Amino acid sequence: MTDVQTRPAAPAVRVPQPEPGLTPATLVERARGLRDMLRAQQEEADERGWYTDEAHEAIRAAGLYRVVQPKMFGGYEFAPETLIRIVIEIARGHPSAGWCYCLASSHAMIVGSHFDADTQAELYGPEGEFRAPHRAAPGGKLERTEGGWIANGTWNYSSGVPVCTHWMGGTIVKGDDGKLRNVDIIVPRERIEIIPDWGGDRSLGMRASGSQSVKLTDVFIPDRHVIDQVLLTLKDWSRGTPGARLHGNPMFLGVPGGVYHATFTAILAGAAYAACDEYEEIMRRKAVMGRPDVLKLHDPASQAALGEALALAHAAEAIAVSVTQEYMDQCRRWQETGQPITPEDTLKLWSTAQKGCYLACEAVEKLFRTASASSTHKGQRMQRYFRDIQMYLVHPSAQPIVTSLYAQNHLGLAAGLPGTH
Repeated sequence: MTDVQTRPAAPAVRVPQPEPGLTPATLVERARGLRDMLRAQQEEADERGWYTDEAHEAIRAAGLYRVVQPKMFGGYEFAPETLIRIVIEIARGHPSAGWCYCLASSHAMIVGSHFDADTQAELYGPEGEFRAPHRAAPGGKLERTEGGWIANGTWNYSSGVPVCTHWMGGTIVKGDDGKLRNVDIIVPRERIEIIPDWGGDRSLGMRASGSQSVKLTDVFIPDRHVIDQVLLTLKDWSRGTPGARLHGNPMFLGVPGGVYHATFTAILAGAAYAACDEYEEIMRRKAVMGRPDVLKLHDPASQAALGEALALAHAAEAIAVSVTQEYMDQCRRWQETGQPITPEDTLKLWSTAQKGCYLACEAVEKLFRTASASSTHKGQRMQRYFRDIQMYLVHPSAQPIVTSLYAQNHLGLAAGLPGTH
């Protein structure tokens, strides 16, 4: 049995929610209501490297950044499934806006999991305004100093950073025992330098994802802003995490590897739905090649392509939702029985979410091939969506190593990703 079972029924609220009584369905509907604006601003957002200030303010005012943030600190503390459904709606308006939004808002769950109560209060702030990317791959260098560390280095692909209040990044330090540790650091926005190396033609796709590099120069990181990096499992399951005990919610066990890849599935599912929407528009205005009197709307081949893509998008969405639900099942299982979330458990979710991403990418590719030659032109939405999915397909977490590690863990041959726990 676990200590979290003795949690208070209603943890004390330190920062009031902006809209008490808000429901998940309302937040999803608000995200859906942003679709037309996001689509109209796709070109502008792609050029600048992240979505417009107007879109950012609309997302913030709608409460969408607070979905998985703890209630104690002004969030709505909804299950990850709600975040998934919101990400799909944002990405359906603009896939790379969905990427930027998701990677800015989802990491509130890491903060709510692994920092102590006073540090969480500091990070979420007096108004509960918190947004942070998480560049998990180790980079930079930390040197020990009194009370903390001095950080230097550059971390690329810090997706979501232009709209954030903080930045999180991974690095490697030598512990007091002389052993190397993978850790995460968190730094307030005013102490980082955002390098303008994203947007426009600097990348093939996902041009509005806000994936700029972040540079730290002699930045002091207090010990309270450094945590052991968690990806597949916890080192010690006897008491869970500070967040699970503080908030009384097993969601804040914060084992992110599997559930976080489901957010990629949501982004890609949104992209697939966006491509379906655009394909339908093309079908209603373009004629069949060689048949100027017949719209593609009435072409059986075009109909079949759209139907197949819609089914693939639905399947991707279903996988994303299912993975988040199974993650919560794993968290509740620990709360009720003390059974840990193992690396195999996490890699199962990660691998499953990965397959959902592939299905969504297949949907976009199928439609791109059969849309029209003019869809390949710069500025065309179908071309944008095709470029966007390629950025997932080359992402490190989309590679076959994930399923190989799943099999190895299932067979008892490996403990997890090298250098992680």
